[in-house]
Amino acid sequence: MTLNQGYSYRHVLGPSALGHTSLSYLASHYSHSDEAAWQARLEAGEVLLNDKIADGREPLRAGNVLVWNRPGWVEEATPQGFGVIFQDTDLLVVNKPSGLPTLPGGGFYENTLLSLVQIEFPDARPLHRLGRATSGLVLFARNPEAASTLSRRWTAVQKQYQALGSGVAELEAYDIRVPIGPCAHPRLGQVHAASVSGKPSRSVARTEERRSNSTVFEVDLFTGRPHQIRIHLASIGHPLEGDPLYAAGGQPRDDQPGLPGDGGYWLHAKRLVLEHPVSGVRLEFRSPLPEILNCG
Repeated sequence: MTLNQGYSYRHVLGPSALGHTSLSYLASHYSHSDEAAWQARLEAGEVLLNDKIADGREPLRAGNVLVWNRPGWVEEATPQGFGVIFQDTDLLVVNKPSGLPTLPGGGFYENTLLSLVQIEFPDARPLHRLGRATSGLVLFARNPEAASTLSRRWTAVQKQYQALGSGVAELEAYDIRVPIGPCAHPRLGQVHAASVSGKPSRSVARTEERRSNSTVFEVDLFTGRPHQIRIHLASIGHPLEGDPLYAAGGQPRDDQPGLPGDGGYWLHAKRLVLEHPVSGVRLEFRSPLPEILNCG
């Protein structure tokens, strides 16, 4: 088994650091490891505070920079391919398989779509991300000018998905505006979910096909909150079939909720429509649906 090259996690601390030492902050804010594990990393010289090796006893304040230089580790296996849908000197559109993270994080660094794409297209930078289990279209910019233009116009980019929801839908269409924000999660501390104090969010879901115990939805995304479609369909009583994280109502499941990157559900980014950032030509891209999401 091959180790990756390791990764440096850099955190600029906010007001929540006040009253903590570097050890207590790491143990309380990053609960994937207990205090003993963080102490061992400190003793190994892996943690820096303001560019100096930390020993765990330093009092912290807002503005401090805490860095964990994680040594190389063996990553979980992921799909190692992607399909090129479109390319020119400004844009790249690829088809991401389910199971491949878009960006580094959650234990993945090299086994990501970004790493694989940059082997062939070193200048490509993603303009958005799909969840690990979500498949379909991902848009990359290939130079800073294209990235800047598309970022300014991002609300005009049309994004359409196909999803398999649990239960049989009663209505033909749902205009979902449930706010999304941080909520309690027993394993992570917090995760995004339906929240009255969250940020405004909008999805429009149309019933494509009713099945015996599930519904295929076509979903237009008008905002880009984390896990928005999963949360919004759950909020109307149709969580994605097999979703290990969200239950009806849009909250984390009560029965040992999974993690955001866990799979088991079907969600596919099937269509992107945008203006080319240089020529202004209207572009439309489509990705073939997984068999289970085909209708008729």
